[in-house]
Amino acid sequence: MVNQFQQHSTFHKYWQLMRPHTLTAAIVPVLVGTAIAKIFQLGSEDHINMGLFIAMLLACLLIQAATNMFNEYYDYKKGLDDHESVGIGGAIVRHGMTPKSVFNLAIAFYVVATILGLFIAAQTSFWLIPIGLLCMAIGYLYTGGPFPISWTPFGEVFSGVFMGMFIILIAFFIQAGHVNSTVVWMSIPIVITIGLINMANNIRDRVKDKRSGRRTLPILLGKRLSLLVLAAMYVLAYVWVIYTVFFVPGGSIFFLLILLSFPWPIKVYRRFKKNDTPETMMPAMIAAGKTNTFFGLLYALGIYISALLGNI
Repeated sequence: MVNQFQQHSTFHKYWQLMRPHTLTAAIVPVLVGTAIAKIFQLGSEDHINMGLFIAMLLACLLIQAATNMFNEYYDYKKGLDDHESVGIGGAIVRHGMTPKSVFNLAIAFYVVATILGLFIAAQTSFWLIPIGLLCMAIGYLYTGGPFPISWTPFGEVFSGVFMGMFIILIAFFIQAGHVNSTVVWMSIPIVITIGLINMANNIRDRVKDKRSGRRTLPILLGKRLSLLVLAAMYVLAYVWVIYTVFFVPGGSIFFLLILLSFPWPIKVYRRFKKNDTPETMMPAMIAAGKTNTFFGLLYALGIYISALLGNI
């Protein structure tokens, strides 16, 4: 019984280290990019290349998990994590993991992701190698390096563009063999919902982050204005899809499945507005992650159904 408990505890410790609630930020763009490729009949093919799809999905999950581990490592090194830290971070201070083991595991994930990236590039285009390396560099530089992105007001933009748009474009390219302006346009709502996961985290941590010297967007705006920006961006994401349905070539009524997710951003706003301590704002942050998950999955499903039925 003791061994079973220890095994469970070890697994739980490593699972929490990867911050599983953020992993859908890697899954959703791959699904959306692949679904959009289906609209364009995947180049000369009429089916999804499952080998490339799985390799891309695993590589993105590994990069996202490694990015979270780099965040864990550097937050500890800079004294931002302690035993009173809120959330599922803090594996080093709460679960007895050594900084070196966390950093080495992140590097190992990057190595495996690189191997998967080389496989994808060999099957498609070697131009993907520098693009993939750039995305991995941004993942590291988000909290690492002399000028961490997470300490600036641009964290939301970098996370949305590189985790959202770039992944969608790569997922589209490896299936369709090209990129075009339509896939860029259709990626914008996912750029927004992923960026807002980051913003939710920064709203929750703004007081502690300010004491540490960070200059995140919510610190500069304050809570009230940050919530107005957050709400406006959520509205923009939904309006963007609705506009696409009726006014953009390739739009489909099935894209409106995303409206089923609309209760979640309302929960994000209300929970943030009602609460003002890191502990009580955790449900709002969780709701932001679920907003991206449900919005993204419904968006991908609507795109894929449209492609299958030819209603585009």
